[in-house]
Amino acid sequence: MPKNYLKKYIPDPEKLKKNKALAILGSQIYEANLWHLNRRSVARAFFNGLFWAFIPMPFQMLAAALLSIPLRANIPLSIALVWITNPITMPFVFYFNYKVGTHILGTHHTKEFKLSVEWIWDKMEHIWLPLYTGSIVTGLLVGAISYIAITILWRLHVVKRWKERKQRK
Repeated sequence: MPKNYLKKYIPDPEKLKKNKALAILGSQIYEANLWHLNRRSVARAFFNGLFWAFIPMPFQMLAAALLSIPLRANIPLSIALVWITNPITMPFVFYFNYKVGTHILGTHHTKEFKLSVEWIWDKMEHIWLPLYTGSIVTGLLVGAISYIAITILWRLHVVKRWKERKQRK
């Protein structure tokens, strides 16, 4: 199961308590669900991480990490999932978000779309509302679907393991 593989990369809670940089976040940062892999913290991490992955902004990883605390989501997984949108996938994802936003708002999108940083900065005053509307809607939708999928898949895996264990006896 991926849980056992991921455990190798999750920081040790005792080492975290010794990290002075994390002390500014208070004692909540040491809560078990923020660092352990269980059904709820992983499902919440998928919702959180994938939501922020679809939002075009700098410091997405920081936003995902900070929102993990009140959500009680796994912090390392939330941060890692933000990298679904990376320099290679970002243009395609954000263009899709823009198209979704224009559809939701009922605005027409420009026919002369160019996938370049210069064009985007030049047209930002016209595209920001559909881009962010589409990004928020897409992020919430993908996050919710992933939350439900992880919850169901985790439950099915547990049921399967219980059946296998019963058969062995």
